[in-house]
Amino acid sequence: MSGRTAVRAGVLVVAAALTASACGGDDGGGESGGQVTITIAGPNQWTTEPDSFGPAWEDLVARFEEEEPGINVETNVLPADFGDTLSTQLAAGTAPELIFRSVSHTADQVVALDDYLQQPNPYAEGNERWIDLFNQDYFGPDAVSARNAAGNYEFIPFNLVILGLYYNADALADAGLDGPPESFGELVSACGDLRDAGYDPFAIASGFLYQGWTVQNISSMLMAHYADGWNQYGPDNEPGTSATVSIKSMARAILTGELDPTTIPEVGETLRLTKEFYDECATPNWSGITTGGGFEDLLSGKAAMAYASNFYAPLLDDVDFEWGAMPFPDVTEQDSPLSTGEPARHGANTEGTSYMIPSTTTGEELEAAVKFLQFITSPEGGQPWLDGSGGIPSLEGATPAPGLEPLMTGVWAEPLPVQSLSSLVPKAKFWTPIYDGYLLESTSLEDTLAGLREDWIQWANEQVEDGGWTDDWTQG
Repeated sequence: MSGRTAVRAGVLVVAAALTASACGGDDGGGESGGQVTITIAGPNQWTTEPDSFGPAWEDLVARFEEEEPGINVETNVLPADFGDTLSTQLAAGTAPELIFRSVSHTADQVVALDDYLQQPNPYAEGNERWIDLFNQDYFGPDAVSARNAAGNYEFIPFNLVILGLYYNADALADAGLDGPPESFGELVSACGDLRDAGYDPFAIASGFLYQGWTVQNISSMLMAHYADGWNQYGPDNEPGTSATVSIKSMARAILTGELDPTTIPEVGETLRLTKEFYDECATPNWSGITTGGGFEDLLSGKAAMAYASNFYAPLLDDVDFEWGAMPFPDVTEQDSPLSTGEPARHGANTEGTSYMIPSTTTGEELEAAVKFLQFITSPEGGQPWLDGSGGIPSLEGATPAPGLEPLMTGVWAEPLPVQSLSSLVPKAKFWTPIYDGYLLESTSLEDTLAGLREDWIQWANEQVEDGGWTDDWTQG
C-alpha cells in the first residue's frame, strides 16, 4: 500500500506460523498436467490456524476450483510480520500471484487493474463493468482510498472492515461500573476501577497497530476542523475536494508547511492523550508482549476491553460472559482544552481483506489471479464466505454478516474527515512502532514531534514521486 496504513482501515492480525514460502515464477505458479497454480499470501485475519484462513475460506477456494477446474489455488498463511516478507519478495521479483494489500511497495511493483475493472465480471450475471459491482462510496471513481498515488486501481477489496472496541460487560459490572465509558475521561477512570477489580483494563500488545489505532481514534476528533482548509484535490488527484482529505491534499499541506506536527498543537495533544491511555489502561509491560495478548486476553477473561475488527465478532459466540461493542469514547472539553466536540469516528474502509497482483505475474497465472479476484467479488461467489467470516461486503447492495450492525451505524462508521496521522509513514518505517519512544518515555514529546515532521516530509515526497505530480508546491 503506497502511503497508507492498515491502521485506518482497522484490521487485527493474529500471528500464525509461517508455512513453506510461496514465490512467483517457477515456485509460486505454473502449469502441471494442464493445471495453473496460483498462490495467495497474507495474514490470517480470522483464526489462529497456521495453514488456513478457516473453513469459510476453504469452501470459497473449493467452489472456485469447481467453477474453474483448470486452476489450483494455494493459500500461504503469513505471520504478523508479513509486511517484511512480502515487501522483500516484491523487491526481489519473487512474490506469489496474489498478495495482501497492506505492504510497502511502489506502484510499478503491482499490476494496474483499471482495464480489468472496466470489463464485465464473468461471474456476475448481467454485469457490464466489474467496477460497477462495488459500493462506490468505498471503491469507485470518487472514493479517496480506492486508487494509488499514480491514480491507478491496484487492489481489489474482498470486504470492508471497521474497528471496534469490544468489552466484557460482566467485568465492567464487577468493577462497579454502570456500563461502558462514553468519554475519554470516563475511560481513564474506568481503567483504574477495572485494575482494582483484578482485570487488565485494555488489552494492548507491542507493535504499530494498537498505537496507530489509538492515534487515529483521537486525531479523528481533534483534527477534523482542519479538513476544509487542506481539502484541495479530489480522489483523481485533480483540483477539487474529497469526503476524506485526499493523499495528494495531505502531501500538499505537509510540503507547504500547513501541516507541521511541531506547530499544530492538536498533534502533540493527540500523542499526550494516547500516552495517558497507555499509562492508565494498557496491559502491564505491553511493549514486551510480542505474541498473543490483545483480543485473546479479552476472550480469556483476562482483559476487560480490546480493539478488534468486525472479523473477530464470531469468536465471541463461545465466551461465557456478556459482551458488547462500542466506538472509542469521545474526547470532551473536560478531557482536553483542544476538544472541538467532534465525535469519534473510524470509518468502514477497504483496508480489510484486499489483495494485489505483483507485476511479475504474467500470462496464464495473471489471468487466473484476475479470475479469482472476480469470483470472490461476485454476489454468489463471495457472499457465503462473507457470512462465514464476519465480513462487511464491498459490493453494492450485499448483505453484512449477522451481528455487525452496531459497528456500522452512527458517526463511528462514517469516513474520516482527515487522513489518519498514523498513515503518514514513510516506506522505510512502514509497520514499525514509531511512537514507542514517547510512550515508553525514552523520547521527549518535543523530539517525537520533530521526528514526525521529518517522517511526514519524507512520506509526502514519496507520494509526489509515486504520483508523478508536478504542481508548484511539489518543487520544494
